[in-house]
Amino acid sequence: MPEGPEVRLEADGVRAAIEGRKAKSVFFGLERLKKHERALTGRKVKSVRARGKAMLISFGNGLTIYSHNQLYGKWVVCGNGPIPDSSRQLRVAIDAARQRALLYSASDIAVLPTEEIDRHPYLRALGPDILNGRVSVKQIRSRFESPEFRRRRMAALFLDKSFLAGIGNYLRSEILFAAGVHPARRPEDLSATKLSALAKETRRTMLRAYQNRGVTNDPDLVRELKSAGWSRGEYRFAVFGRAGEHCFGCGDAIVRQNLSGRRCYFCPACQPL
Repeated sequence: MPEGPEVRLEADGVRAAIEGRKAKSVFFGLERLKKHERALTGRKVKSVRARGKAMLISFGNGLTIYSHNQLYGKWVVCGNGPIPDSSRQLRVAIDAARQRALLYSASDIAVLPTEEIDRHPYLRALGPDILNGRVSVKQIRSRFESPEFRRRRMAALFLDKSFLAGIGNYLRSEILFAAGVHPARRPEDLSATKLSALAKETRRTMLRAYQNRGVTNDPDLVRELKSAGWSRGEYRFAVFGRAGEHCFGCGDAIVRQNLSGRRCYFCPACQPL
């Protein structure tokens, strides 16, 4: 499933293509949304934003398209020629004359008054979004220390959208490895120093994934591995998806466990329980 950094990168592309431009046409592939096509066609796209794993496209007439990629959804930007052939189902198409923004496969889509968008159940439940640039390490640490979260195991806590927005399975594993924290630990189990380090790595890993298009591994190590001929799939992550392979830090084997219903990866030596 796309996580916060991937959705924000998609939003960057969609913003560059259609924000500030009039929509020549708007198409919805879901029958329940077709009633909104006429209201949005000819309207200016005022803003394109990402919040957590959702994208919000607001129009000048006070309506906003909400979409969540879920597992298979994907936004694509293309020119104003024929819509590219795809085996995916086209759910949304916004034609802004020179470029189009197309959403494939997702089904969690709604059109709502912009003033009511914060009432959407997904958005209403979201915790702070690190990628909005206004969430500090201190604020993240306070989330770990709050009565609501301090007794939760990390494996479950990082998958709770009300804790921090946009963190999913790969970021959970990568953050905990970077901080040297076992996924079964709880915030209240950690020393003040370790908790500060975890808050710092949570922010840094999230931003690194966005800035490096999904690559969370240490940048110096990535350059070294790329020079040695490693592929993106091989150097992208420190632990995620690397069960049985050697840890880049200590050389021990990476372990995979299903925790909170999802696969989680960690190094038993670098992240002792």
